[in-house]
Formats: sequence, structure tokens, C-alpha cells
Amino acid sequence: MASNHGNTPAAWTAVTVGILGFVVGGIALMLSPVSMTLFWVGVALGIGALPVFAIMAKLGMH
Repeated sequence: MASNHGNTPAAWTAVTVGILGFVVGGIALMLSPVSMTLFWVGVALGIGALPVFAIMAKLGMH
């Protein structure tokens, strides 16, 4: 394993975006009534972490 495994700006940004997606989706499920729109925004953020990582990695931040 590389010495910088997981310690790159691309990895940290992707993890931050993914966690933000889980937080937004979790908050949406706790609202009364449940906000499905906000839930799907959270899902989109979580899935969006993958292209963010890929783009940043291609830009040399990995």
C-alpha cells in the first residue's frame, strides 16, 4: 500500500462530500413528515462523491 494511501486532497474531499450526503439524508428521514426531496439530495451527494474523487485524482491531487 502506498505511504500516502487515503491521505490525499482527493480522498479527503470525497469522504467529506460522502459524509455530508449521509448527514443530509439522515436529517431528511428524521423530519416529520419525511422529506423525500431532501433525502434524494443526500443520496445524490453521496453518489456524487465518486466523480469528485475521480476528477480530483485525474487533476493530480491523488
